[in-house]
Amino acid sequence: MSKTLFDLTGRTALVTGSSRGLGNAMARGLAEAGAAVILNGSDADRLGAAASALRGDGHTVLESRFDVTDEAAVAAAFEALDRQGVEVDILVNNAGIQLRKPMVDLSTEEWRRVIEINLTSAFVIGREAARRMIPRGRGKIVNIGSLMSDLARATIAPYTVAKGGIKMLTRAMTAEWAESGIQANAIGPGYMTTDMNRALMDNPTFDAWVKGRTPSRRWGRPDELVGTVVFLASPASDYVNGQIIYVDGGMLAVL
Repeated sequence: MSKTLFDLTGRTALVTGSSRGLGNAMARGLAEAGAAVILNGSDADRLGAAASALRGDGHTVLESRFDVTDEAAVAAAFEALDRQGVEVDILVNNAGIQLRKPMVDLSTEEWRRVIEINLTSAFVIGREAARRMIPRGRGKIVNIGSLMSDLARATIAPYTVAKGGIKMLTRAMTAEWAESGIQANAIGPGYMTTDMNRALMDNPTFDAWVKGRTPSRRWGRPDELVGTVVFLASPASDYVNGQIIYVDGGMLAVL
């Protein structure tokens, strides 16, 4: 029984921003749990390489190249899947960017770009997925938040606002879609070893701060999100809704 609770055989998962980093690690984890995965990205070469790597390990992989901020492209991508008879059972809204700049120097365009990629895209893609999940009476949506869903740091204001919005978007999805058999939840990664964080990892002062501030005394690895995303994508979480689970080495638990 416990094994079948986490079995994703026969399910299809779309993971946005999954040609590298956290998205790729989660896509691989979902595939290893039995799901067919749809990789997404805007760089064709990188997306193709990521798909080839997963196929080489025996997984069923589709590619869906679109810009998550292009609403027409998002709709077209789902319509293409419809024509192929592919049903998205699991959506992981992972695509995101970071921008480090003092708020007083931040342009409105820079603000909007971060909000559009990190927050608005999750609404648009989530809406397209839900329009198809609701008639089927089931579906799993996993939004990727951050420590910044609850905390703030200087110089990353739009990212902080977007990730706080992800937490509340997840709850809004629950309020409207739970009765249709959809579970919407979020994951809040801590400081992880990704390309986005490379400059911080290479900064001795910041590296020491992360290790000193985190009870686990280290950065997290992308593959350490796999257990949580598989749980939230699987029947094991069928009565879990509107939650954000932090995978942060204990950072939010302590002063």
